[in-house]
Amino acid sequence: MNYVPGTASLIDDIDKKHLVLLRDGRTLIGFLRSIDQFANLVFHQTVERIHVGKKFGDIPRGIFIVRGENVVLLGEIDVDKPCDTLLQQVSIEEILEEQRLQQQAKQETEKVKMQVLKDRGLSIPKADNLDEY
Repeated sequence: MNYVPGTASLIDDIDKKHLVLLRDGRTLIGFLRSIDQFANLVFHQTVERIHVGKKFGDIPRGIFIVRGENVVLLGEIDVDKPCDTLLQQVSIEEILEEQRLQQQAKQETEKVKMQVLKDRGLSIPKADNLDEY
């Protein structure tokens, strides 16, 4: 196999099942259908997989376009390999509720941490949304 530079190396991966991790933390699984010179990706039969603890749930998303700059990780999934995961698949409603509870717990922890720092005379400035990118 010859080396092809840049996004052209993904041409061999078209029509194969892939997992993509996005910059905002979401995980998508779907069939790669198209790419361009900016590494923008088009996925078909896409599901968004949400992990909470030892549980996961898949939310069907259909056709999904991903801007290349938002891709953190892209990997091919071996559909022939049997799944031997210790994770338990649950319904969409259940995983969304688990995710909501996990986010609430994280926010409460952050509040307590900020209060402790404030009590000790320290403060952490909040980053505005523009600094995240």
